[in-house]
This record gives sequence, C-alpha cells and structure tokens, in this order.
Amino acid sequence: MRLGLAEIDGVRALVALRDGVVVRPGGGLPADPLAILIDLSLRAKASAAIASAPAVDPASMRLLPPLAEFGKIICVGLNYADHAAESPYDRPKFPVFFLRVDTGIIGPNDPIIRPLISDHLDFEAELAVVLGSGGRRIAEEQALGHVAAYTVFNDGSIRDWQFKGPQWTLGKNFDNTAPIGPFLVSSDAVPTDGKGLRITTRLNDEIVQDANTNDLLFPIPELIARVSEAMTLKPGDIIVTGTPAGVGFARKPPLFMKAGDVCEVEVEGIGKLVNPIVDEAAS
Repeated sequence: MRLGLAEIDGVRALVALRDGVVVRPGGGLPADPLAILIDLSLRAKASAAIASAPAVDPASMRLLPPLAEFGKIICVGLNYADHAAESPYDRPKFPVFFLRVDTGIIGPNDPIIRPLISDHLDFEAELAVVLGSGGRRIAEEQALGHVAAYTVFNDGSIRDWQFKGPQWTLGKNFDNTAPIGPFLVSSDAVPTDGKGLRITTRLNDEIVQDANTNDLLFPIPELIARVSEAMTLKPGDIIVTGTPAGVGFARKPPLFMKAGDVCEVEVEGIGKLVNPIVDEAAS
C-alpha cells in the first residue's frame, strides 16, 4: 500500500498510488496515512476504497509530505562504508545519530532553498523508516515489528555550516532543505530490513550517487534498537538511515546544488523524490 497527502483544490486530502496513478480514496478515511497503516480495520477499508477510487487531475494537486504529523526525525551519519571513506571521519564503530527538525521538511516538487549565507548546499539520498509503534529498549529481533512504512528522504546539508564545529545540528537544519516522500510504502511491500534496494541521486539527470541498501554498515533493526536504548520511540518517529558515497563536498572539484538545478533521489521500489533548487529570497 502506498499512501500520501496532497492539497487538492486547496484542501488537504488522503491520496494513494494505484498502478502508478494517484487516486483519492473515499469512504470517510482519515487524512492521515500513518494512522491507516497501523490500524488493520482502516487498512482493509482503505484497500477497498483505493481499488475504486477516481484518479486525481495532476493540475489540481500538489503532493505534500506524506505524514500528517511528524515525530522525531533521527538521522544516521556515515552509515555506508564508501561514504565514511570519502568523509573527514573514521569509519564508525557505533551508529552516528543526529536530529533534524520539522522546519526543514518539504514535500515532493517543493523547492529546496539554498540560503543566502552559503553556496555549499549538498544532496544526500536516504531510505527513511517510519515507525508505527514505539517503545523503549526494543530488541533487534523485534525491531522490524515496529516499522509501519518506508519512504525517500533527501538530507539536504549546508556543508560549510555543518563543519563549523564538531556538532552538525545547524548545517543539517536549514529551513526547507529536507524533502521527504512522495508516499509512505507499507512495510509489507518492502523487502525484509529494507535490504537489496538500489539508491540513487540524479542532479540535472546525471547520476551522482548509486549504491544499494545492502551496504548499510548498521542495518535497520540495529538502528532502532540502539536509539531505543536512549529514548522512547513513538509512532510517527522517523529514522533516516544514511547516505552512500558521491556527495558533493567530497568530489574534486566539489559539486554543490545551485538555483536552477533539479535533484532526484530514488530508492528502488519506494519512489522517486524530485525537487528543484532555488535561492533564498533577499529580505
């Protein structure tokens, strides 16, 4: 099942992807994709509604981020060996976690904003895990039972700000730099552990990142277990699993995104996230 949100004729509505076509299910379903995915009765109702739902006119629709409400956004750094090797850091022996905040979140086709104070806007293709149930001290062997869905994430980073100090918070949290979507893909439609999926970034139609989720240093069950040792996880929390090699700052010469570029992040079987780049407006 592939569920998302869209603004249709000025109203936020539940949408689904059926055979590659965006449809609008009826039947009184809530405009909350995650709530549907974690409720078996709502899922059954949604399946029936999707089968007969009318297609949405693309001209009347703007896709939105696919969660009605965001919980914690927990990102993982240096989780591919090739990316760790191209970075200024050693290969980690324990997952490297950092937080993003929701003011950075944008949806499919929304512009990624390059801030006026930097020309170091970088791309990072990532697979995101959306939790349908939470808990504390979750065992690895039980972790996948807490996953409701997967989606695509582009961890847009302002590199010169990221590397101003040992903490990455500011460089990873500029407004309007973190696209997510376009749909939540239910966990039963994704290979176990999210493994074996090709993950790519195209910048202006040129492939700049190309890897496979088999190459994660710390797999998804371990990430969930480690985070839950420290904090209580809740439904709607997101774990963003890391990016492979090929990022712009590590290239020679560096390749940063600029106004007029188009960035496409794709995870096999999950979806493609397309966003243009624009400069921040002068105040």
